[in-house]
Amino acid sequence: MPRADWIRHLITVATPPLAALAEGRLLAGVPLPATSPGFPPRREVAALEILARTLLGVAPWLELHQVPAEEEPARARLHRLALAALEHSLDPASPDTLNFSQGRQPLVDAAFLAQACLNAPHALYDALSSDARERLVAGWLACRGIEPYDNNWHLFASLVEAALYRFTGDLQATRAETAVRKHAAWYVGDGTYGDGPEFRWDYYNSFVIHPLLLDTLAHLQDALPGLPLLYTEALRRARRFAVVQERMIATDGTFPPLGRSLPYRCGAFHHLAYMAYRNQLPSALAPAAVRCALGAVIRRTLDAHGTFDEHGWLRIGLSGHQPSLAEPYISVPSCYLCTAAFLPLGLPADTPFWSAPDAPWTSVRLWQGEDLPADRALARR
Repeated sequence: MPRADWIRHLITVATPPLAALAEGRLLAGVPLPATSPGFPPRREVAALEILARTLLGVAPWLELHQVPAEEEPARARLHRLALAALEHSLDPASPDTLNFSQGRQPLVDAAFLAQACLNAPHALYDALSSDARERLVAGWLACRGIEPYDNNWHLFASLVEAALYRFTGDLQATRAETAVRKHAAWYVGDGTYGDGPEFRWDYYNSFVIHPLLLDTLAHLQDALPGLPLLYTEALRRARRFAVVQERMIATDGTFPPLGRSLPYRCGAFHHLAYMAYRNQLPSALAPAAVRCALGAVIRRTLDAHGTFDEHGWLRIGLSGHQPSLAEPYISVPSCYLCTAAFLPLGLPADTPFWSAPDAPWTSVRLWQGEDLPADRALARR
């Protein structure tokens, strides 16, 4: 799929929520389900959830300095929408003002917003008004009052700390150290972590664990002793998991529908996209092949009939409209984590990921009969 098609898909997904937030009409327009027992009212968390998850995938492209001339008008327009959405939703007078402290869910999306700002410090954080920056920092600080569940949620707390340290110098080290220590203990082997003390088949190693663990370690290396060594091992494991992810993409862009949160669609490959964006792919994976594999997943999950409603909002599903796939914590704003697949748009257009000719990924090569070396598990150290 050409770079221009990636951009077209991202704009299609990102424009409705950013435009609505920029005009203070998100909660008046976005479809929200009835509240499920035991979960907070979706209206309380919708604005932060949809903003953070949309900006997660948009941010690297906005931060890119070497933008081809043909891309710049669209990028500039999306940048204006993103800043207006942030400014308006950080205004306490806005009907869409962000909730950082009521309930536990805000910790999740404060972290995704932190990830977006860390990926676009100049285009997003620095470009905000001083009042908006102060309110954003206050929101991240408020999240310290939210106790994470004993699973991948520790990484949401640690990434908020990474953002606070990067932008203010403030750090509550114990929240970051706890996340790193627990995930070290939950490592089950072959590049894979348990989501808490028990292992479950799902895509949370990609949705959250690998990308947020690497970002925590990378941004806090100079603040916490011992992290550089931990980062080296985490990166070794992450490279193995990138190989696993690439091999899970079938010849037609489908992938095993395992575990929870499948309505995040192509966001299931957050990790593979992250590793490409960071230029950290293992040597076994050709960047052009990863580009083609991710493009196939994006097309398969976003081009299916019924993916968007008549107003352009994403609908719940993996391939089309499949509301029964949603767990009680999932609503329309949750689905915007699909933008994580678009992180490689933060790479310049002349890098090998974009400039090399199309190349088949592993499943295509094997099912065409090519004789390839056997896959090998990652040895423990």
